[in-house]
Amino acid sequence: MADDTLQILPLEAGHREDWERLYAGYAAFYRVEQTAGMRATVWGWLMDPAHDVKGFVALLDGKPVGITHYRPYWRPLYAGVGGFLDDLFVDPSARGQRVADALIGAVAEEGRKRGWGLIRWITADNNYRGRGVYDRVATLTPWRTYDIKL
Repeated sequence: MADDTLQILPLEAGHREDWERLYAGYAAFYRVEQTAGMRATVWGWLMDPAHDVKGFVALLDGKPVGITHYRPYWRPLYAGVGGFLDDLFVDPSARGQRVADALIGAVAEEGRKRGWGLIRWITADNNYRGRGVYDRVATLTPWRTYDIKL
């Protein structure tokens, strides 16, 4: 019988198969060709206690339906540290059930525990559904991002 609960847990070794499925869905959403080797690298970071990248998994009725990754980043102008939410994905079957809200909330709570000044993330301009969530739980900034490919 389903317990109708949403749980957010730190990613652990036993979550790998579900994490792979969800992370592949995230990559497909952003049309990023991701290899098994790339996922193995990221999984290695997530499982390495000394690495800064960490993650959470969302379980809905005991089934993994979402993931997020986060890490600290230094904010010299403020002489502080913030948290950067790198990846967030919710299985399409679980959308509309506030899973993303709970994952973001877990990252925010972790940031509070670590004394971070804020949580920041970026999303694609055309990620309308995600932006609806983000507009509800956070403040849109006026900053633009730039990349230099190396």
